[in-house]
Amino acid sequence: MAPKIHTIEVDEATAVALRGRADAQGLSVSELVAGMTAITGTPVALSSADLAELDRHWASVKSGESTVPHEEVATWLQTWGTPAFKPRRDQ
Repeated sequence: MAPKIHTIEVDEATAVALRGRADAQGLSVSELVAGMTAITGTPVALSSADLAELDRHWASVKSGESTVPHEEVATWLQTWGTPAFKPRRDQ
């Protein structure tokens, strides 16, 4: 039995963004949204080493060490899910 299909309305900017991200990944918009929905429903498991690294980073921010400018982070986030993506530490 085929799954029931639903139509969801979004504004033009969201539709363009979804189409662009789906195209970049070689997916349909439906596949992209299904994948995004699955990811948001899955708890993230962090190791104690990952948590310790986050704690070190937060302590350095609180102590006044420099951070990455917002524009650089925003540009990097736009590469997520695309072939251009590189982990931040590889930048």
